[in-house]
Amino acid sequence: MSTKPAARPRWLNPDEERAWRAYRRVMVAVSTGTSRDLAAIGLSEPDYEVLSTLSERPDHTSGLGDQADKMGWSRSRLSRHATRMEARGLLRRTPDPSDGRGCLLTLTAQGLAALEDAAPTHVESVRRHFIDRLDPEDLSAIERIARKLEEPAADD
Repeated sequence: MSTKPAARPRWLNPDEERAWRAYRRVMVAVSTGTSRDLAAIGLSEPDYEVLSTLSERPDHTSGLGDQADKMGWSRSRLSRHATRMEARGLLRRTPDPSDGRGCLLTLTAQGLAALEDAAPTHVESVRRHFIDRLDPEDLSAIERIARKLEEPAADD
């Protein structure tokens, strides 16, 4: 797949530019707020994402590759992050018997306790920075838009 732009770019018109910039501002504002709230209790957003995802898996375990795909990260980036989380006792890494190059990430009791402690702060942060600022119609529109954007683009 080529990332080279077309010979003539299709520049954004003023309405498209405003929409794009508004989307970026929203993403930054919500992420900044929730990140700050999690940092106050000693976790990053990626920490929380890894912990919460593992808590939902059978045996609180996931393959590194599956976890990286879910988070939209490369395997190497997640591997480095998991190493830091393991050093903090939040998860354990073990060889993946089905993938000689991979490993399994398993939530530890300490990781589960950290998640349980952080969950009320996280949900309150999501409410304060996102949910409570929107009405039900806004939330429905966001879901509809998200479904469209989750579909692969025609040229992917």
